[in-house]
Amino acid sequence: MNTRIPIGLAAGMVAALALAACGSTGTGTDAGTTASGGGGGKIGIDHPRADSDFWNSYIKYVPEQAKALGVDLLPATNSQNDVQKLVANTNALVGQGAKAIVMAPQDTGAIANTLEQLANKKIPVVSVDTRPDKGPVYMVVRADNRAYGEKACEFLGDKLGGKGEVVQLMGSLSSVNGRDRAEAFRDCMKSKFSGITVYEAPTEWDGGKAASMLQTLLQQHPGIKGVYMHAGGVHLAPTLQVLKSKNLLVPPTDPKHVFVVSNDGIPQELAAIRDGQIDATVSQPADLYAKYALYYAKAAVEGKTFQPGPTDHDSTIIQLPNGLEDQLPAPLVTKDNVDDKALWGNQIK
Repeated sequence: MNTRIPIGLAAGMVAALALAACGSTGTGTDAGTTASGGGGGKIGIDHPRADSDFWNSYIKYVPEQAKALGVDLLPATNSQNDVQKLVANTNALVGQGAKAIVMAPQDTGAIANTLEQLANKKIPVVSVDTRPDKGPVYMVVRADNRAYGEKACEFLGDKLGGKGEVVQLMGSLSSVNGRDRAEAFRDCMKSKFSGITVYEAPTEWDGGKAASMLQTLLQQHPGIKGVYMHAGGVHLAPTLQVLKSKNLLVPPTDPKHVFVVSNDGIPQELAAIRDGQIDATVSQPADLYAKYALYYAKAAVEGKTFQPGPTDHDSTIIQLPNGLEDQLPAPLVTKDNVDDKALWGNQIK
């Protein structure tokens, strides 16, 4: 396999840091134990951005889940994909009396100092979708992002019969999600489909950059027959626009069809699968992200603790160097199961 536009993705080993709340008895959500001094308190939450259909869906779920769980939620802030705004928003939430913080840092390396400061103030942090590289966290609520890249690789590899050219529209490589998806897709292609050439486009989760890079790559390599989008919430619309401009937005039965697999599971992706415009997506559980982020934030304030192992909600908690991670299920969606009512993208209004 030939890889173009190589990106260095090596990540250093993180120091072993863990909040006391993250390393005690119990397994999964049935195993929380109330520590002495536990009690209720306000929860602060920062949303990472409002320019993504996926994150806007997550934002809609938050107040619903807060009400269902009885969470005393402060008015949400939005850091707009800016780590400095996230730091400022976090400080503001603490000033308003937050006893725990829910966040989704998009730059997973730059938030470490803030996490250390919160730990020193005994304010636990739940990180949603992204896993901070360093700094203590009470719980990360996330799906296995390496599995996203592997599922996309295997889907495209099979569709192309192990030969041809594909584009990987990557997210930001300052984010563990971008790195995990990119590395897994690349490694899988190299080991399982060495006859496929991968062209890599680092988009920084930006739809405009994705469109420009895809346009250029299709001009340079008109034989491209597959696209892996790291985030349908920002990549779907520009990708479809570019394919349409090239007269490549045709049904899967047409020889000119470009096979597209995505990540997110937003309603727009499910509609595009039904219409034959894209072929698959990995459904990130926006509803469960909201539910369990708030669940664990409330549990942290109440002094509950968890340890690695299976949960009561079809997931597994794993140990991290700096805390714990609850890896929620994220199924591959194709035309065969796109109408499954259990998919959150078929439920949201």
